[in-house]
Amino acid sequence: MPTWGSLYFQNSSSAVMEQLIFFHDHTMMIMIMIMLMVGYILMSSCFNMSYNLGLFEGQEMESIWTVLPAVFLLLIAFPSIRLLYLMEEYEYPEMTIKVLGHQWYWSYEYSDIGFLSFDSYMSVDKMSLIRLMNVDNSLFIPFNSDIRMIVSSMDVIHSWTVPSLGVKVDAIPGRLNQLSFVFNRIGVFVGQCSEICGANHSFMPIMISVIPRLKFLQELL
Repeated sequence: MPTWGSLYFQNSSSAVMEQLIFFHDHTMMIMIMIMLMVGYILMSSCFNMSYNLGLFEGQEMESIWTVLPAVFLLLIAFPSIRLLYLMEEYEYPEMTIKVLGHQWYWSYEYSDIGFLSFDSYMSVDKMSLIRLMNVDNSLFIPFNSDIRMIVSSMDVIHSWTVPSLGVKVDAIPGRLNQLSFVFNRIGVFVGQCSEICGANHSFMPIMISVIPRLKFLQELL
């Protein structure tokens, strides 16, 4: 759950988000190493009163500052490519949910269960503990299930985003965007529209309730 003092990522609720956090830490360590190395060279050159004539037009030095950046880029590229493959869509999803963005609320439809659809507005309950994040109709999703989400919009461009899940997809009028995810934790997870879509852009939250499969089937009945 996001709080006012949060400076880092939210706790992950999917395997993809866990890998995104690991990749972020990996990249930050490489950047810190580069910063320390470059800072040391700059400081030593500023306080060094002597010059080495061998450094001028030195082939060895030019080779080093050409090869090192390539090595750093490879250290970032390989984990990044691996993560992109992990984020690919599932070939055989267990459930498909359709999301439509409106000004300013979300509509959900369980495509595999044609009769079940509803609108999700921000709750106006002032006693709610989750300010600006609570909704009147939460989206229910079964735990540890392969979910395919089809996202579109009825008016302007919106963005369906859940930070703890590690997903963000634009809802574009006349276009269907698709994403896949799996929740590996039970609980309530929130997000917001991340594309400026008008006057009430800040008031169209997303709330997902992840529940056991048996309880999910009972809710449908």
